[in-house]
Amino acid sequence: MVMMAGLLLMAVLVIVPFTLASIRHLVVRSGSPRWLCRRLTTRTRRSGLGLGATATEELHAFFNANKRVQIEQRRTQLVLRDDDHAGAPLRLGIDLGAGTAVVRQQR
Repeated sequence: MVMMAGLLLMAVLVIVPFTLASIRHLVVRSGSPRWLCRRLTTRTRRSGLGLGATATEELHAFFNANKRVQIEQRRTQLVLRDDDHAGAPLRLGIDLGAGTAVVRQQR
């Protein structure tokens, strides 16, 4: 009985997503109905991935803990600021307003 439950669980985890992905592929390729095609090709606000890619990544993270770390790292990178002046001083400074360029030599 436990073996049958395990096989049923694996069938649900493999066959159902495969079937849904196949239907999605057919709808996107045909382009109709338009509202469903637009809904399936939109991207999520948080990760920028399509809905199918997000679901696939979550399923992958369920089986592989390293994927969870990768997803969390991507979310962290989206939150962090990227400042040019936060690191070492720039070697090249261009001021478009004044029309000057400064090149610093490394020592």
